[in-house]
Amino acid sequence: MNQLPPIGPRKDRFTPELRTFAAALLCMGVIILWGKYFGPKPPVNTPHDNKSVQSGPTVAGGNASSQQAGTTATTAVTPVATMSAAAPANVKAISDSQEHTTVVENAVLRVEFSNRGAIVRSFQLKNYKDDSKPQKVLDLVHPQAASYTGGWPFSIVLDDPQLENAANTGLYKVAGDATSLTGPAEVEFTWSDGHLQVNKKFRFDNSYVLNVETTATLDGKPLLAGVAWRGGFGDWTVTDPAPVAAVNTFYSENGKLSMFPMKKLEDSPKVGNVWLGGKTFAGIEDRYFTATYMAPLDAQSTPVQTRFWREFHPIQVENKEQPEPIAAVAAATATQPMALRVYVGPKDYDDLKAMHPPLNSLVQFGYLEIIADPLFHAMKWLHKYVPNWGWTIIALTLIINMLLFPLRIASYKTTMKIQRIAPEVKQINERYKKYKINDPRMAEKNKEIMALYSREGINPVGGCIPMLLQMPIWFGLNSALRGAIELRHATWMWVSDLAVKDPFYILPIVVGLSMYLVSKMTPMGATDPQQAQMMKLMPISMSVMFVIFPFSSGLALYILTSSLVGILQQWYLNRTHPLPPPVKPARAK
Repeated sequence: MNQLPPIGPRKDRFTPELRTFAAALLCMGVIILWGKYFGPKPPVNTPHDNKSVQSGPTVAGGNASSQQAGTTATTAVTPVATMSAAAPANVKAISDSQEHTTVVENAVLRVEFSNRGAIVRSFQLKNYKDDSKPQKVLDLVHPQAASYTGGWPFSIVLDDPQLENAANTGLYKVAGDATSLTGPAEVEFTWSDGHLQVNKKFRFDNSYVLNVETTATLDGKPLLAGVAWRGGFGDWTVTDPAPVAAVNTFYSENGKLSMFPMKKLEDSPKVGNVWLGGKTFAGIEDRYFTATYMAPLDAQSTPVQTRFWREFHPIQVENKEQPEPIAAVAAATATQPMALRVYVGPKDYDDLKAMHPPLNSLVQFGYLEIIADPLFHAMKWLHKYVPNWGWTIIALTLIINMLLFPLRIASYKTTMKIQRIAPEVKQINERYKKYKINDPRMAEKNKEIMALYSREGINPVGGCIPMLLQMPIWFGLNSALRGAIELRHATWMWVSDLAVKDPFYILPIVVGLSMYLVSKMTPMGATDPQQAQMMKLMPISMSVMFVIFPFSSGLALYILTSSLVGILQQWYLNRTHPLPPPVKPARAK
């Protein structure tokens, strides 16, 4: 007989893991069935929450960092209306059959619109040239970058990327049959796909200001619609510095101007694809030009909402393709229709100051603005009487040097005193030359020299005062020359642009020679051989600096004129105030 196995406790085939899995499946099934047959039904209309917008505009070629949304206390924008699940309103489809252009021209602008997206494909400033060779009328639109990114100036910005893309690629109907208009003029574009409808109206006078009105509705309900400047801005033919390096976005709030260069568009939590409310004005700029959004004249208290982001397009660097960032900006107001004034033109200080609100804060001269600003206005005043900017700089130099001439006389007298006691100073240096510079006994040497200066009534830095005053003038003037639109492409003799360095390096060489001649004519105040050697090398250093660094030709012209005036002044001082014979040092006992 076969023996049966012993009877014992049966092993359970369902492990704890299997039981947990089976329970989970059972729960999911119950939830699905309950939700289908017994759960609450969704509402027919689902309105958006009134929160800050967190999605950004469609950015072709953008990276992840440019799509991140930041949160900030100034982000206070409520969408006017959003998509609805209700039956759509009876909106008629409006579209053109083909793409065509409309040109509006006034005394200072030539603007070319395309009805595809109702955007601007060319924005020319008729009174300015670019840096191409040969020069052409300046166009602030970057066609290659805009074509690659798909973003053009005056394109619309919506919170829904799909709706935005449809609005910026639709073929708009243009009111009227004219394809060429002369300012004052108005051009109106309308498009609809039967749900989304967009209307844009542009009004031009004979200035750099245009008025823009935009209405966007979805199934008859209004949407928050911004107007953007995308695809690059400014003179894209400039090579030094690269156009992208000179472009900033900005806004003004409570009288304070905030600038956002390209790096801040990535790093700052205050910018990105979020609407920022409560601004007085906002826009984009390069060194000489700006596109600035403002509220209408009849509603200046209306705050402007703005947002900034980055786009990318490829460029060739050393035969390799790499992405280059492009700044983009959009603005809107809460009015219906959404209305804005847009200044697109040069950063002329007087013209910007006359705007409402004043925009002259966009003309910035850097850290030495306290010096650059009065120098700039002094040049503008002189230019009324001296029509060429090069000769204006020379006239300003003559005036400044005449004002500083009493200081040069005082410096010369100090130098003569130092030369007179030079043998005594040399004797003190000889006694202490065996000690190292960190030896405590070197302090006694300094005390003896200072006592000698005190006896003769010498201020040790008195001979350096003219140079100390000239240095901030140099850097302040350089900031004024490189930041003022008036100096852009200003010519003088062989120099084609006083705001950039001399391409032939003639001015740097002549500056070095003239400074060397002045130093040879000027009595040496330094009694230390090393200091004397440094003074001899200064003219060479100045010439090298003007070759390497992007100092303006106008600054080189100022220093050259100062040196030539210094030669004449030093000749006069040497002739009328000859050096006294040196004092013979007393013999050591």
